[in-house]
Amino acid sequence: MNNSDLADVIASAHGIAKTDARKIVDSVFDAIGDAASKGEEISLNGFGKFKVKDSPEREGRNPATGETMTIKASRKLSFAAAKAVKDKLNG
Repeated sequence: MNNSDLADVIASAHGIAKTDARKIVDSVFDAIGDAASKGEEISLNGFGKFKVKDSPEREGRNPATGETMTIKASRKLSFAAAKAVKDKLNG
């Protein structure tokens, strides 16, 4: 399922235009992205949590040359599914 498919489901479930549903879907994902960029935790009841995690700088190897290199510190977005979603997945 992609953004357009999700918008189609929302449009048919709520009797709104597909273009309006697509704007809503895009707005939701923009809001999640904005909150994550600020380092905030996004908790969606019954669905799960998005958390920003810091990955420290570390040493690695270039697979082509075997040369040691430094991998920069970064921030990653992780997702933990809620119990309701896990139950749906596992019957």
